[in-house]
Amino acid sequence: MEAATGSTSTLAIGIGSPFRDTAPRPPASRSLYFPSESLISVPHYRSFVSPSKLGKKSITLPCSGRGRGLGFPMVKASLSPDPDGSAAQIAPLRLQSPIGQFLSQILTTHPHLLPAAVDQQLQQLQTQRHAEELTQEPSASATHDIVLYRRIAEVKAIERKRALEEILYAMVVQRFMDADVPLIPAVAPSSTDPYGRVDTWARDDEKLERLHSSEASEMIQNHLALVLGNRIGDFASVAQISKLRVGQVYAASVMYGYFLKRVDERFQLEKTVKVLPASATVEGSFSNAPVHPEISSMAAEQGDVSPGESGMGIKPSRLRTYVMSFDGETLQRFATIRSKEAVSIIERHTEALFGRPQIAITPQGTVDTSKDELIKISFGGLKRLVLEAVTFGSFLWDVETYVDSRFHFVMN
Repeated sequence: MEAATGSTSTLAIGIGSPFRDTAPRPPASRSLYFPSESLISVPHYRSFVSPSKLGKKSITLPCSGRGRGLGFPMVKASLSPDPDGSAAQIAPLRLQSPIGQFLSQILTTHPHLLPAAVDQQLQQLQTQRHAEELTQEPSASATHDIVLYRRIAEVKAIERKRALEEILYAMVVQRFMDADVPLIPAVAPSSTDPYGRVDTWARDDEKLERLHSSEASEMIQNHLALVLGNRIGDFASVAQISKLRVGQVYAASVMYGYFLKRVDERFQLEKTVKVLPASATVEGSFSNAPVHPEISSMAAEQGDVSPGESGMGIKPSRLRTYVMSFDGETLQRFATIRSKEAVSIIERHTEALFGRPQIAITPQGTVDTSKDELIKISFGGLKRLVLEAVTFGSFLWDVETYVDSRFHFVMN
């Protein structure tokens, strides 16, 4: 799915509380907003992007020779699809391409071999792309041949894009496995919980928090304060929440984690070589933070506190001050999801986790969410979801950078 182009959107570093009548939403004016031309929005989760068409057809892998279209060597004996087996317990998204199923099986049997398998597949992708570049297009006189040639090239490009998406996803999943933190399975009420809660997963908050630098952890705590509001320390209470809204929170948190890793990587480098700007060496206030004009006007209408006040547990930090030292162009660049493949994998993972919500567009052009499912989740469970999402985004930045160094596909 391509990122939005041609208009400027805003990506919120802070987002409001998803709860209905259970916790006051943090004043939007305390959030840090910045422009982004690639504000990705996951399918139906704030109408982010068009729904991902996840196919249900299984792919039978050949015993020898090459996988269809992309030229991946496959082994039939150990790569049959396992829709209800161990692969489904590792991550909510089932990989569908031949290479995706190959890597999924490696994750379930020999996860330590995944890096070598990924490098091999990327090398083959590179070889294939190079061969295509050397192939000359038919002469202009053969119109039928030109159409066929271009159609074949389009199909190969689509297959290659899907393969790259699933390579990225497999590598992100392996990062979670290395950290001994299981990904949350598809969100659904548990038959074993007497209250019908969805958050029966293990609490791995401390493990997730240790995966980030101290400066990034401060920003993550601020993000949690914006999401949970005054319930940030209340882990036991259960609330009934819109599943669509929780999906929005998760998707936005993945994007936030991607951005946060990107700026923290540069911050740590400049701190190491001692070239940090003077404004980033102290913890600045929130008074200089740019706020989206619509949020400012809304806060003013409601008589809310000013952006300079740090309520709801929001605290200034060195990394946030460093971010605020960026000019508009730099900030927009850091707020951009760099590849269409990363955009698509966020979309597909979020839909696999929360499902496709039942919403429709009314004749008046508004979104009808009357059929949206409500789920029961504790505030502690929501915190775990947000921490996982931020970490997912952080890992996605890392693996996207790694893959691009071996097979260039990032366009900006």
